[in-house]
Amino acid sequence: MAITFQYNKTALQNLEKALKQRVRALPTIKNKESALRLEVKKAKDELRELESKMQQRQAAMEKMMPLWVEYDPELLCVKDVLLNEKKIAGVRVPLFEDVLFEQKRFSLFSSPVWLADGLELLKNQARIGLQLATCQQRLELLEYARKKTTQKVNLFEKVQIPGYQEAILKIKRFMEDEENLFKSAQKIVKAKKEKENL
Repeated sequence: MAITFQYNKTALQNLEKALKQRVRALPTIKNKESALRLEVKKAKDELRELESKMQQRQAAMEKMMPLWVEYDPELLCVKDVLLNEKKIAGVRVPLFEDVLFEQKRFSLFSSPVWLADGLELLKNQARIGLQLATCQQRLELLEYARKKTTQKVNLFEKVQIPGYQEAILKIKRFMEDEENLFKSAQKIVKAKKEKENL
């Protein structure tokens, strides 16, 4: 990224101010990046754990598969999913709180014996599935934020800070050269005047 500037004191002051801001902000951005990296790792671990639980539950449900032929799908439905929001390193992410089910009444005497346990299995399966979906969404948001923060750190470290430093150095050298030329010209004029006065 080429930094555009003019060779004067105002441009020099503006560049020094911008450089100071970036140097001061860099540690904060690096801390945010490391915090996001840690949160991404935690979210990935949680996701793996939930996926493992989900597979275990599915294996348990497959054993009961022949019995599900008798199940009425209208007995249980999801009424509401309670989510909360948390800010992690400046990123708003969803947190799963709970799921509310609406369960129709059924007769324990005329229904299959396994139905009450089967409904609990379904509730647990749905709860884990919703936790899994929320965790995946949280992971995506955190990874996106981490990626953007890493890009910003790299932009500051590798492009902008060296660019501003180089521009400041060029302006200072130009101004020193200009001052040296001015002093040399004054000496020449002074020497001519002294010769004329003799």
